[in-house]
Amino acid sequence: MERKFIWLALGILVILAFVTIALVLTQGSSYRGVLYEPPLPAFDFSLVGADGNTIALHDFRGQVILLYFGYTSCPDVCPTTMAEMKQAIDRLSPDNAEHVQVVFVSVDPKRDTPEKIQEYADHFNPLFIGLSGSQDELSKIWNDYGIYRLEVPGESALGYTVDHTARVTVIDQDGRMRVSFGFQTPVEDIVHDLQLILKRD
Repeated sequence: MERKFIWLALGILVILAFVTIALVLTQGSSYRGVLYEPPLPAFDFSLVGADGNTIALHDFRGQVILLYFGYTSCPDVCPTTMAEMKQAIDRLSPDNAEHVQVVFVSVDPKRDTPEKIQEYADHFNPLFIGLSGSQDELSKIWNDYGIYRLEVPGESALGYTVDHTARVTVIDQDGRMRVSFGFQTPVEDIVHDLQLILKRD
């Protein structure tokens, strides 16, 4: 009788151990950003970069892209987001970091020349890509990605400001939108999701 009790207790412990491991593995693999379910094909686009060469989104196929829309005169949201993306990439292993590309697209073509936005991106990481273009070129891209923007008159030295959607869209190695992050998403959450995508889950 005592031996049966011991075997029963051991059996229960083994089952509990398996359940615990399964829960840990499930929680560890779940995304923390907002998922695209199912993943959606990213909208391709091309713009002329600061060096005069055309840069297309598909040029980065095989890499994970962090796509963000903002502007260089932004007083707070854009520099915060760019700094968070820099921190996230800095926390990845060198092998993983080299497979992640930040692409920063302007919502303020009146002031953001290709040279100016690339200089801004370089301030955070010289490997970041900054892109701008004409109002017509950018309008299609904004519409494709659902980017809201509105110029707001101001009396500060910055002149007008631009209210805009402040989300980072993560595009995987196969050109699919996988997850997005809202403003001030914790850096550790961004790193977590990037690592999952880099594993080609």
